[in-house]
Amino acid sequence: MTSVYSKVKPEILEYAKMIEDHGSISPDLYSEYRVYRGLRDLRGKGVLTGLTEISEIMSTKIEGDMVIQCPGRLFYRGVNIEDMVKGCVKDKRFGYEEVVYLLLFGALPNKEKLETFTKVLAHYRTLPTSFVRDIIMKAPSKDMMNTLARSVLTLYSYDDYASDTSIPNVLRQCIELIALFPLLAVYGYQAYRHYEHGQSLFIHPPKPELSTAENLLYILRPDSKYTELEARILDIALMLHAEHGGGNNSTFTCHVVTSSGTDTYSAIAAAIGSLKGPKHGGANIKVSAMFEDMKQNIHDWSDEEEIKEYLRRILHKEVFDKSGLIYGMGHAVYTVSDPRAEVLRKFVSKLAQEKGCMDELVLYSNVEKLAPQVIADDRKMYRGVSANVDFYSGFVYHMLGLPTELYTPIFAIARIAGWSAHRLEELMNSSKIIRPAYRSIHERVPYTNLNDR
Repeated sequence: MTSVYSKVKPEILEYAKMIEDHGSISPDLYSEYRVYRGLRDLRGKGVLTGLTEISEIMSTKIEGDMVIQCPGRLFYRGVNIEDMVKGCVKDKRFGYEEVVYLLLFGALPNKEKLETFTKVLAHYRTLPTSFVRDIIMKAPSKDMMNTLARSVLTLYSYDDYASDTSIPNVLRQCIELIALFPLLAVYGYQAYRHYEHGQSLFIHPPKPELSTAENLLYILRPDSKYTELEARILDIALMLHAEHGGGNNSTFTCHVVTSSGTDTYSAIAAAIGSLKGPKHGGANIKVSAMFEDMKQNIHDWSDEEEIKEYLRRILHKEVFDKSGLIYGMGHAVYTVSDPRAEVLRKFVSKLAQEKGCMDELVLYSNVEKLAPQVIADDRKMYRGVSANVDFYSGFVYHMLGLPTELYTPIFAIARIAGWSAHRLEELMNSSKIIRPAYRSIHERVPYTNLNDR
């Protein structure tokens, strides 16, 4: 296999060594100058950089003078997302479109408004003529997030009012991108599997009467077939991933780029670039890979002691990717529980029964129960650890037969709703560019003439 260094000239390696020798900053200096790395203080709490009405993450409550950790809650425009999911399940309807409406416009729609909005989304779910042939198929990428970002930036060229940042125009652009994201991601994947792996090429046009979740499965699968349970669980996953506060990396990126006054396509492409990073959007892929490794190396998936021993070996960097991380466990905000994981767990068993994956569910359940114990025994804990949404979303996508190449793009298909709402909020409420401060710690040195160096 060709090494990445085969394309690197020797001079570049020398330059890289110079950077490595002089580029590191002592961690002690961050404490000395009271700089919060990652914009999180010493207690792990996010540094306040803005205000929002779009969503709220709750993981603590105040009792007297005490801050108490509590089960996590997630609110979209003040509405508990768990209640939204329950309402949609009870009525046997798809909910992602309702979530998009709520995030964009600030209130739950009635039946008539929801039907109208769904038709608006269907209207915009059409790519420009020959876009698939000329853009997506001409330069297929093995990374679908790269394809998605490139497609979004290229759509700028098809928009006569691309740089107009008036609210009506930006709203039109955002709704169009929300509608098109499933097509851009799936068609990019179909082109990749055709040109890179010689598979048959399927480009199914979406159906206007189908929901976002249904259309995603319809255009992805060669036979366009799916069960009602499959579509409903995918819809729930989209609802849960649609928004998560203004402070997550990709949404904050959208705020920062929007504050410069740039166009919608550039702001959304920047958010995609952030989500592409494995520390943000790729976590469920790591969870799936970790469990595949466990299934190969743990003989009895119901044996708690065997599972605990393997989890210890993961923590000690002896197995899997030797990172020392049990993926899917822990979250920057939630400690007692991640409400999104709590919701997904309720539906996972139904899908596992339909797909014949009950044995795997036993392994997932045991790891969820035992991992916090193993982590607490092995490391000094300042707060609780629980399963996050990535712990179960990867399992859901695996049971749905979705290719791993689309795991992160599906995250983007959902999160474009939150990005859009935050872009509109930033445009309406801020006239200043977001520009945090950095303190230089380099000593000053005199300039030396070239012949004297």
